[in-house]
Amino acid sequence: MTRRRAAASVVAVTGAGEGLGRALTERLARRTELAAVVGIDTTVGRIDGVVWRRGDVRDPLLRQWLAGAGTVVHLATTYDAALDPVERRARNVRGTAAVIEAARAAGVRRLVLVTSADVYGAAPANPVPLPDDHPLGALPGLDLLGDHVEMERLAAASGLEVAVLRPAALVGGALGPAYDGGLLRQLAAPRLLAPRGAEPLWQLCHTDDLLVALELVVTLGLSGPLPVAADGSLPQSVVERIAGRRRVELPASVALSTAERLHRLGVSTAAPRELDHLLGPVVVGSTRLRAAGWRPAWTNEAALRAHLAERARSEGRGGSYTAAGATVALLGTAALVRRSRRRRRGL
Repeated sequence: MTRRRAAASVVAVTGAGEGLGRALTERLARRTELAAVVGIDTTVGRIDGVVWRRGDVRDPLLRQWLAGAGTVVHLATTYDAALDPVERRARNVRGTAAVIEAARAAGVRRLVLVTSADVYGAAPANPVPLPDDHPLGALPGLDLLGDHVEMERLAAASGLEVAVLRPAALVGGALGPAYDGGLLRQLAAPRLLAPRGAEPLWQLCHTDDLLVALELVVTLGLSGPLPVAADGSLPQSVVERIAGRRRVELPASVALSTAERLHRLGVSTAAPRELDHLLGPVVVGSTRLRAAGWRPAWTNEAALRAHLAERARSEGRGGSYTAAGATVALLGTAALVRRSRRRRRGL
């Protein structure tokens, strides 16, 4: 990790018109040590002190919009699991490739990305917590995690100075459910899966804490891998108690193979590796961010309770939280099988 003051620098933020990008742009616009903040998005956010460039990051004009910037924070990406997979891939991977190409052509020095702690890969042998620079174990794929793996590969080969923030399972908070991590979708199921003889560990990251970490990374000039998460983790038994859920215990191999078959058959659109946390822990310690002065304001338990409360309010207003996770499909299929067996026995 390097640490360099961003005094008198120009920072460009993609996706600055909404969500995490807008929230960060508002904060950076108040930083007096920055020479200028450039907001790039298809919609103009109208934030005082921000120079706006209206357009998609895949527009050939992006090189001109980045001219003079020392740092580009690329947030024109999506975590939305309900988004069409082709559109999601285009935004996350093609968009990142376009930003890197334009940044190099414009002479930008630094790139700041946000991916996921899941890029470390779940494995029984993972230490708890994982070191910030632990080797990445997640394989490429066509799901959201696959997007993050490819985005990191592009960044590593870019020749730019890169800071990549890797949040644990996100809790959208004020930014909404489109930022909620895939792990939380399992709470839409009536029960939670657990591998027989093991206890899954849950670690969360509230978007409030991610936002503070992003501002720190930009203004202090941090670089390298930067995991972001609440302190420690919650055993799934505690998650079950807080969420009012019971568990279903299955051999991990049975759960994963069944989820893979459901995905191949089109019964579930969720990637089977949404269940990877059953295989081993992905718990990070945020060592480098802490050394720079960052501390999470949210605990895992508080973030989980906030998510559950917002989900209840959303459902009460007629809103929706996707129930398309691998756990939901797997449990639903298991219930149908049990019902069919009962009917056959009753004939």
